[in-house]
Amino acid sequence: MFRISHRQRLWLVVALAAVATVGSFFAQYVLGLNPCPLCILQRLAIMATGIVAVICCVLPARSFGSRSAVSLLASAAPVYGFGVAAYQIWLQSLPLDQQPACGAPWTFRLRDAPLFDWYEPVLRGTGQCGIVEKVFGISLPVWSILFFGVILLVLWFGWWRSRQSQ
Repeated sequence: MFRISHRQRLWLVVALAAVATVGSFFAQYVLGLNPCPLCILQRLAIMATGIVAVICCVLPARSFGSRSAVSLLASAAPVYGFGVAAYQIWLQSLPLDQQPACGAPWTFRLRDAPLFDWYEPVLRGTGQCGIVEKVFGISLPVWSILFFGVILLVLWFGWWRSRQSQ
């Protein structure tokens, strides 16, 4: 049976987060799909997932308790992103006249913040969360749900396997 170590699982999470981040920028800057504030929160959750997984790879995790803590820490951003994506799917399922306002675009909210020019390409988008944008016939928040679900399965299944091997 194919078994991977705790660290290898975390590096897999890093690789998946990098692919998803590149995919989100590709969808925005090549395909021309402008993200809304909820899409940007999902993008930031994807990026945070990768960053936290890299940090967790560096942490010593020899005991089951430390592997549990690392798995819990690495799960925080994906759980948040899953919730945001689920909310956006619900919001997009409403009739247009019942969709709540999503708020101003992040670029409008943060335009006077320090170093804005450095991170503005990550936050550039529109303020309309009810518009359904699709890639390969699947809406973007569904792609996010799939990503976060896979990440959580990888982390939690790996934690469960390490728990049973004690």
